Amino acid sequence: MNYDKLLDFSLELGYRLGMSGAETYRIEDTVNHIMRAYGVQAEVFAIPNCLHISIETPQGQAMTRMCRIGYHGNDLDAVEKYSNLSRRVCAEKPDPNVATQWLDEIENDRRYYPFLIYMLGNFLGGLGFCILFGGSGFDAIFSGACSLVIGLVNWVMDSLKVNQFFRIITASFLAALFAYFIGSMGITQNSDAVIIGALMILVPGLLFTNAMRDIIYGDTNSGINRIVQVFLIAAAIALGTAAAWNLAAVTFGIPATAVVVDHHLWVELISAFVACVGFFILFNIHGTGGFLCAFGGMLTWAAYRITIFVGGGDILAYFLGTVVAALYSEIMARIRKYPAISYLLISIFPLIPGAGIYYAVNFAVRGDISSFTDKLLHTIAVAGAMAVGILIVSTTVRTISDHIQKKKK
Repeated sequence: MNYDKLLDFSLELGYRLGMSGAETYRIEDTVNHIMRAYGVQAEVFAIPNCLHISIETPQGQAMTRMCRIGYHGNDLDAVEKYSNLSRRVCAEKPDPNVATQWLDEIENDRRYYPFLIYMLGNFLGGLGFCILFGGSGFDAIFSGACSLVIGLVNWVMDSLKVNQFFRIITASFLAALFAYFIGSMGITQNSDAVIIGALMILVPGLLFTNAMRDIIYGDTNSGINRIVQVFLIAAAIALGTAAAWNLAAVTFGIPATAVVVDHHLWVELISAFVACVGFFILFNIHGTGGFLCAFGGMLTWAAYRITIFVGGGDILAYFLGTVVAALYSEIMARIRKYPAISYLLISIFPLIPGAGIYYAVNFAVRGDISSFTDKLLHTIAVAGAMAVGILIVSTTVRTISDHIQKKKK
């Protein structure tokens, strides 16, 4: 056995999982499972920006590898393919050179949506979320148009490898400025819904979800690291929109915000599905699984709205909606042999407190400390309720799965 090659393969697989947006525990578990399959004891340590692997061969030789993980992508199709590869390697235990060849084949065969479909995903995401935030149908169309601005900026700046925070500030500034302009012209009625619907494209949903899952699985350092990134991105969004607000105020004026539209539940459910379709495109999920993820978003929003309708508070509604999303993701992951993170991320996206994070940081930028504190505490309470919902479902499912495995043995 060439343990150097085995270590190199495991490190490269863990690195590619991390770059695609996999959770910390998935990276560590993948490497550990591969090493155990080859009879090697390993110590694996992963954080969002680094992967460290140390092993001791049966001959007593200590070996170590470490690599830095750069800017994380949102490629859940790649996470699924790399996870399947790890299961195949553990089952067949090929020569490490062969396993590396399989890894390279996956890299060469990775699928991406073409530019026009990518832009469609941006449009659908903004359109659907604008309805959920109380915008009218006309507002939703222009929110989708603002999302196209964001998508174009992201696509151009990603190709130029521009700094992430500058990209987010630029995208949020241009989208918000466009929204204020069309609002001042009387074309749209609710500029806030238009802007927030579009800005959901920039909300770090994968970071937020992975942060909660990392903390739940005991990877506190990774979870805190990701949460800090979430708030930094929110700050970049708030800075961009604040700059747009100030420029609009001295040029064409800030439009008055209309009363929030109270849509029928079925309209909101369709909007949630449409928004989630947009996001499964943006997170590069392919095939029928993407529509199943979007259906999970409908179920999640239905649970949230029904809880509100029967008199439950919004914190309880977030909790129960998250329980539905987490349970749905665990069931679908086992039925379809697909990572649960894909189903969970898209299903839970309608509940991610993007508006709360945006408003909290925006109040801070404008110096309204009282409103900032209130909104921040409420957003933290929402995140806590969602984390508890995921924790309960994940722990229950894992306990049942472990019990079933023990009975089989």
